[in-house]
This record gives sequence, C-alpha cells and structure tokens, in this order.
Amino acid sequence: MTHEPVELVIFDCDGVLVDSERIYCRVDREVFASLGAEFTEAEVAERFIGSSHELLTALVEERRGRPLEPDWHLPFRQRYEDALDAELTAVEGVTDALDALEVPYCLASNGSHASIRRNLGRTGLLERFEGRMFSAHDVSRGKPAPDLFLHAAAALGVPPERCAVVEDSPYGVRAARAAGMRAFGYTGGLTGADRLAGPGTVVFTDMRELPALLRGPGVPEDREAARALG
Repeated sequence: MTHEPVELVIFDCDGVLVDSERIYCRVDREVFASLGAEFTEAEVAERFIGSSHELLTALVEERRGRPLEPDWHLPFRQRYEDALDAELTAVEGVTDALDALEVPYCLASNGSHASIRRNLGRTGLLERFEGRMFSAHDVSRGKPAPDLFLHAAAALGVPPERCAVVEDSPYGVRAARAAGMRAFGYTGGLTGADRLAGPGTVVFTDMRELPALLRGPGVPEDREAARALG
C-alpha cells in the first residue's frame, strides 16, 4: 500500500519534541502516591503517557478508590514546573529533523497552550512553532479522539490523508489512525515499538530518520509490525 504525498507534519509535544515524559512520569508517581494511588514505573509509562487530564484523573480515582477534588492538581503544579526548569531538554535529533523537513509542520498536544509554550520555550523550540500550536483545549475531545488532529489540519488547509502525525503514545497513534492520517511512532522514549505498531504506522527510533521516512513511498501495512518488532 502507498500513501498520498505528505503536505503537513503534525508533531505531538511531550516525548516527541521535548524530552519531558521521563520527568513527568517520575513526578507523577510521587504525586499520585501522596494522593493514595500507588503506581509502578511501568504502569505510569503505559497508562499515562499521552493521556488527557480527564483520563489521568479517572485512572487515579480508580486506583485510590474515591473521587478527587475538581482542582486536585493545582497544589502540585509547581513541583512539575521546578523539575522541568531543572531538567527539560529537546528530544535528541529533533532540531536536525525540523531543519531537514521539506513540508510545513505544526504541533498538536493534549497539553494546555500555556504548558506547550513553556516547554517549547525551555528548549529553544518556541519560535519554530509560533502560530502553529494546537491544544486539546481547542476541541471538545482530546486524544485518543481524532478531533485535535482534524482541527489542526483544517486550520492549516490540508486534507487529513495528506497529513503525517509524529507520536510517542498509543493514545496519539490511535487518534492519528482515527483521523485518517499516517502515523509515525517514535520509540526513542518510554514507549515500546509493540505498543505503537499497526495499520498505517511507521515505527522509528531516531528522530533524524524522520525526514527520509516522510519522503519514502510508504511502508506496506503487512510489513509495519514486522519492521517495528525487528
């Protein structure tokens, strides 16, 4: 199977542009434990990377066995900000990939606009995405629903079938597939290839590979899983 030429690349933010997921996962475990919800490192990586705030809240409430207050997260915000200020970097190779892209690109994240801007600013990437940043707060449903990716494509005037999405979470890959877009699953972070591989999806480990993958003719669907799993 071949694909339409790519006219727009839609990047997730956390774990794709900025290497934040390891930081978030560590602080998540500390915060959730203080709320009476214990998770292992593997559980946090599997269940929370790429999730919306609503889904995250539901998972914590399920584990602790009782509801959270509506603004439960606010007292912990500074703990995350301090860790990000001290540790956050751009994903290795992402600036090389952006420099080599031959088509327009944008960002679509489940995070808030304020969080997106702070994290891009911390890593020197903000100017590259100015005016082309989309948040789940812009739509009624975040990932894994396709709404956010479809909103970004419509705003930039590109049909879904000519968009490529770069994601590092199963939620994001599911959203890309539901939107009718090609998915590129980045496994240089905490998510394994087996959780990203599937129809219409190319899995890769080095962000510098992305421009060449986008120029390629496409990977036949029956070979994608085999490629992802080696």
